[in-house]
Amino acid sequence: MRITLRSFIVPSIPLAVLLVIGCMVLWLSDFGFSGFHLPLVQSGSQGDFIASLVGNSLITTIIIFSVTLLNAFLLAQINNKFTIIRIRTFLPILIFLLLMAAWYPTHTQISPHIALTLSILAVFNFFNMLRNNKASEEAFLGCLLISVSSLIINEYIFLIPVCWIGFIIFQSLSLRTFLASVMGALAPWVLYISIIYLINPNTNLYNLFSVNIYFGINFASFSLIQFIYGGAMILIFIFGLIGLISMSRSDAIQTRNKLNFLMLLIFSLVVLSVIFMNHLTVFLPLIAFIYALLLSHPLTLNQNNNFNGLLFIIFITLNLAFIFLKNISL
Repeated sequence: MRITLRSFIVPSIPLAVLLVIGCMVLWLSDFGFSGFHLPLVQSGSQGDFIASLVGNSLITTIIIFSVTLLNAFLLAQINNKFTIIRIRTFLPILIFLLLMAAWYPTHTQISPHIALTLSILAVFNFFNMLRNNKASEEAFLGCLLISVSSLIINEYIFLIPVCWIGFIIFQSLSLRTFLASVMGALAPWVLYISIIYLINPNTNLYNLFSVNIYFGINFASFSLIQFIYGGAMILIFIFGLIGLISMSRSDAIQTRNKLNFLMLLIFSLVVLSVIFMNHLTVFLPLIAFIYALLLSHPLTLNQNNNFNGLLFIIFITLNLAFIFLKNISL
């Protein structure tokens, strides 16, 4: 029996709308559980101060809901504009929204979603730097956006060196682009520190740069269901990467460079998640964004492969099961 993904890759408009609504209903279903408890881990070194400014939990939910849809739209745009996947596909949107529905620690925190929006816009600029060592404007704007996101979530500042490696991958590293990226990374922090100092000259500026590094994983904080789900998602991603590497040989060199940058970025995020395990939640939306793009590549381009069809069915089943079983302690 042949398993095909065509209905999900190029769905009709009514089916696409139904799938998006279904993912959003699953996302909102979390708030129907009594005794529901979030977050799984701490939100970040400065806390989710945006949520604290908003205050009202309903407004917070609406904002997160809206930003999630915006990020799904930007995901589709970045895939279509830069042809990460050679054909148009709905899979990245579906996978991203399903992951956001399942990864419940992100459902009450605005900051990681806004940081994801800024990061996607930064990736737009970095992809425009391909084979252009004079792309100082793109280097400046890309690192500026990453730096602004680091004002919201301090740990994102460690993505700047990863971006410099990305310049090498894109064959766009030069003294001009490097200095532009440094200026872009410094500008938001210089402005922020200047404002803080003007408001309160006695502020301890050292505390602004302190990060809470926590080596090691507190396994007791995870349930058996979370272990099984996490391990299965890692295995699915590994199988997807194997398929991506084999399929990418048919891609243009420019596309392979973009895929290599995305793989570098997600592995860097995994390392940062381990180093800052107590702030794991802040990395989840960005990981979901890259996970969706990379996994969609082999599933879309080899859609008639029975193994890929089975892999996709397992992915959907695991996430649906996790959404409904995550509140059970085992």
